[in-house]
Amino acid sequence: MIVYLFEFIGTALLLLLGNGIVANASLANTYGKDAGWVGVTIGWSMAVFVGVFVAADTSGAHLNPAVTLGFATAGKFAWSLVPGYIIAQFLGAMAGTTLVWLSYKKQYDSTTDQGAILSSFANTPAIKNPFWNFVTEFIATFAFVLAIFYIAGGSTSNGPISLGSLDALPVALLVLAIGISLGGPTGYAINPARDLGPRIMHAILPINGKGDSAWWYAWIPVFGPIAGGVLAAFVYNWIGI
Repeated sequence: MIVYLFEFIGTALLLLLGNGIVANASLANTYGKDAGWVGVTIGWSMAVFVGVFVAADTSGAHLNPAVTLGFATAGKFAWSLVPGYIIAQFLGAMAGTTLVWLSYKKQYDSTTDQGAILSSFANTPAIKNPFWNFVTEFIATFAFVLAIFYIAGGSTSNGPISLGSLDALPVALLVLAIGISLGGPTGYAINPARDLGPRIMHAILPINGKGDSAWWYAWIPVFGPIAGGVLAAFVYNWIGI
């Protein structure tokens, strides 16, 4: 179905431009080296803008399993579409981050910092503490998905809700706000596909000296965002009542 195709395309663009700014800021021998946290958060927010703008009018531009599951839990999205959306999102994330690797191939070849290489694919926490890392991802995604409900439809919506292309800018600003305010502890994955898809590609791609893929952490950016998104759905429905 075309909705799955656009979820794939939108998520691929999200990761191409989002992980692209991280690669530009962290890998050796780039013009954007040391762009800093503000540069990364602005780049990610613009990546969200592009991905949402392209996919919104066709698929609703979830681009994130936590959003898809949140909408379905709230009764605003058909459960029958959920598996296809999530598969498309993961495949899109894997494709987008592979394009980043191809774009920065020579920089990856010349980078010896394993942490910098991994950071351009997936997240690791600033301080390793699984419980509190989970809490951070849970809270950030709760805020993200709850806000998206109101951007997309508002509490009085009785039918399915989805993002239109005009909502791309407010969603981008939302991601910018979360990145600047809550991104410091864990790098604000707030999206299982955004983290796990690229982490798989980090493990697969032939990157010299890349080190391990930090699988010890991989469950947190998956289950933290899912839990936060589902709770946001319950709160949204409760407020609506």
